[in-house]
Amino acid sequence: MAKEGEISNYFLQDVNKLRAETQKYISDGAMTSDYKDTKRSVKLLQGALATEIVCVLRYTMNSISVSGIASKSVAAEFVEHANDERDHLQRIAERINQLGGAPNFDPQGLASRSANEYGGHDLSLRKMVEQNLAAERIAIEHYCDLINYFRNRDPSTRAMLEEILADEEDHATDMLDLIGDNEARQAARK
Repeated sequence: MAKEGEISNYFLQDVNKLRAETQKYISDGAMTSDYKDTKRSVKLLQGALATEIVCVLRYTMNSISVSGIASKSVAAEFVEHANDERDHLQRIAERINQLGGAPNFDPQGLASRSANEYGGHDLSLRKMVEQNLAAERIAIEHYCDLINYFRNRDPSTRAMLEEILADEEDHATDMLDLIGDNEARQAARK
């Protein structure tokens, strides 16, 4: 127990030592010695970035090519999702940069870096929605794996991925709502 007038630094590092160490590694920016294997982290995030790029492209294509009686409302939903996915890719690209990497936006090899596929053309409305639901489910699984990887390695990346995961879960729910298939909804809950 600290005596009156003393400051207890039980959980804090020696401030003078911390200042001296910080000066040695100033060029590392936000990356402290607590960050483990940033090269692997950047590589994993490059895959997530590619996945988000593919999702933006697919949702955008779907928003333009959708037709039918419900096309305007579904197109609006696809545009909203494309914008969300664009936000995700921006956040991931910024994190890659913070970790010392260069975000890979090169279209060459995009499909091989992505966890998701671009999808087919000339699909019915239902097929577009089903394709997007499948893509969201893949993204959810992918983000769960990434969150587990970053759990104790990089809390900032983990927190960002958890926020993106919540959006992907909302997108999957939206796609299921568009299908309006009660059997599929009940099966998904089991």
